[in-house]
Amino acid sequence: MNYYNEIRNELIDNEINRKIKSYSINKSDLNTYYNVGKMLSEAGKHYGESIIKKYSEKLMIEVGKKYNETNLKRIRQFYRMIKKGATLWHELSWSHYKLLITLKTTDEMNYYSKAAVENFYSVRELENKIKTNEYNRLSEQAKLKLIVYNNINIKDSIPNPIIIKNKTSHEIISEKILQKLILEDIESFMKELGNAFSFIGSEYKIKIDGKYNYIDLLLFNYEYNSFVVIELKITELKKDHIGQIQIYMNYINENLRKSYQNETIGIIICKEENKYVIKYCSDNRIISRKYELV
Repeated sequence: MNYYNEIRNELIDNEINRKIKSYSINKSDLNTYYNVGKMLSEAGKHYGESIIKKYSEKLMIEVGKKYNETNLKRIRQFYRMIKKGATLWHELSWSHYKLLITLKTTDEMNYYSKAAVENFYSVRELENKIKTNEYNRLSEQAKLKLIVYNNINIKDSIPNPIIIKNKTSHEIISEKILQKLILEDIESFMKELGNAFSFIGSEYKIKIDGKYNYIDLLLFNYEYNSFVVIELKITELKKDHIGQIQIYMNYINENLRKSYQNETIGIIICKEENKYVIKYCSDNRIISRKYELV
């Protein structure tokens, strides 16, 4: 088989398609790069690694300068990624895939590619998710659920630690300052938690036994159809924190939650976790997460 001629013809056909059928450019690109990547992989087995450089020198002259050695290696890596079991999403662009092929495992690739499709991530948004290592901040239980059932619940899906942006380099000396940082970029914070959160309020006022109490953050998750109470702590997680958020959650359940909505979830965001507090907490609606400032 003349691998070079097959590769050149495949790329030339794609370049023609890109000019004529603009509506299907992306699908054409991905199908072409998969086929070319397969031939590059087979050619490498027959002629050695140096064949990539040889082909690139000719392709840059005959087809286009973008088919340099680096890009041919990316195309080959793209094929290998799909061959290993990564799902091919035609909704994603080649620019998305250039980020995905840098990942180490197929599970990571599938996690980020699925998230990018479902949440319409731009290339920059996907890059940020990968850069902040979102997949590896999920629990092992959540990763296993993703592999076996392809489905996780709201508590599994929230990464640990939670990344909070500190653009002005505030010194965190109180919950108020931590809350201020979150509110300065609330959209980024909610995306860090997931992509189905809406903002209800901060310092949300409730009245218990004639006295006003204030919930640090109250959100709603429309995918799981439940309110989410968030309490901020700049200390290690303590058992008293469990009692506090439990009261707030029960109040929301009784006074705001509709009959068709699910039980309220509680998230304690703290400086340090205490696995024993959560282990012996009898309320499985509550989770804790560390925060990390960047």
